[in-house]
Amino acid sequence: MSMTPEELSALAAQGESETLELKRSVAELEKAVETIAAFANTRGGVLLIGVHPDGRIEGVDVGQTTRERIANRITGNTDPVIYPAIEFVTVEGRAVAVITVPESADKPHLAFGRAFKRVGAVTAQMDRADYERLLLARRQLPFDGRELPEATLDDLDEAKLRWYLQRAAQERNIPADLAAPMAENLKRLGVASERDGQLALTTAALLLFGKRPQQFLPYTMVRLARFQGTTTLNFIDRLDCFGTLPEMVDEAERFIKRNTRIAAKITGFERREITEYPYPAVREAIANAVAHRDYDRADVEVRVSVFADRIEVQSPGRLPAPLTVNTLGEEYALRNPRLAELLFNIRYIERWNTGIERMRRWMRGHGLPPPTFQEVGQTFKVTFTGPGENILDLIPEEGVTDLRALGLNERQVEALRLMVNEQKELTNNLYQRLFGVSPRTALRDLAGLVTTGWVRQSGERKGTTYTAR
Repeated sequence: MSMTPEELSALAAQGESETLELKRSVAELEKAVETIAAFANTRGGVLLIGVHPDGRIEGVDVGQTTRERIANRITGNTDPVIYPAIEFVTVEGRAVAVITVPESADKPHLAFGRAFKRVGAVTAQMDRADYERLLLARRQLPFDGRELPEATLDDLDEAKLRWYLQRAAQERNIPADLAAPMAENLKRLGVASERDGQLALTTAALLLFGKRPQQFLPYTMVRLARFQGTTTLNFIDRLDCFGTLPEMVDEAERFIKRNTRIAAKITGFERREITEYPYPAVREAIANAVAHRDYDRADVEVRVSVFADRIEVQSPGRLPAPLTVNTLGEEYALRNPRLAELLFNIRYIERWNTGIERMRRWMRGHGLPPPTFQEVGQTFKVTFTGPGENILDLIPEEGVTDLRALGLNERQVEALRLMVNEQKELTNNLYQRLFGVSPRTALRDLAGLVTTGWVRQSGERKGTTYTAR
């Protein structure tokens, strides 16, 4: 779709960024080619020729050979050759060359024999380590399709495979043949194949069914921490998760539950529990992190950080092309297609665009703002903002108890509401005044509340107080 003059003017006014470069004239074509290669090697971008660095439209002369000159300059000096989309857009009588470059699946590209990348609004020469990493990634299969020659059937747990097949049948109606040999089921799942009469296992086989996956892939662990306050200065709790991807997702969810709050709220004759966060949303983010992370980055693991005011889930690797932060939930792309399919089959993740929308919906439905998505350096981060001290303002979603079924009367329910919702401290005398009852009735009512386990009795005789646990 062609860019309109209005869209071009708005784009130029934004100024240069990681995905936008401005050049005043065709005379800067050499630098433009370097930037085009950098865009292809990084996140893609748009280059405008005929725009001053301050965003003013200056225009270029559009002769018969201008488009051909630009195209030839790019294709003749990039390797592998880059074929960007080139169009001319006229704004107030001035023509601007618009060159759109997507992130390339064939990166790294060279410009004039050198590799470049985009760092902020700057085109910089790529160092050797980055170049070799991209070159290796281009030549290799996706991580989850690579074979591990040193792994054998003895490294897999048949019970985990059987559990997987049974769950896939239950969740997605995928036929299961539990009587088939283990090797046949692995081949049917696409995680093993025959090589010279031997069974070759892939990384996906180890990550879903391995006895000790980290023995072969140590960086595939998940690291969790609960911090005091809102910074990483002091730990309260921490956990390194090991095992298969489903096992680590389950263990991470348990860590989140024990390190976040659950409050009670009395509404009418119902006692409802309120979780600090909607657990399904956080679980979805953790499952997405292990499914979609960049496993070629062996220097860092998935990290989950719990703070007093938020939860952060950070995974190695930026979003795979063509996804951007702005198109999350609209477009769909997979870095590890086999892992994603295997986890989808057992309903540990949904399709990525669906999963993003589910997280947003769960947070809004809980009374919290939707999660934020960011690319931070070479990582992708999901942040869930918590309620702070306003946990009772959230929408209860589970743990409903009918207080009438416990034999509580209206006085007791109102007293419980005061203690739970408003953190009131009651005494026998105060109970008498609030409800107009005798000391004996007040004592009997309060004793009944203590037996529910939700009220704490402290002190003795006239100094006895009653508070919510």
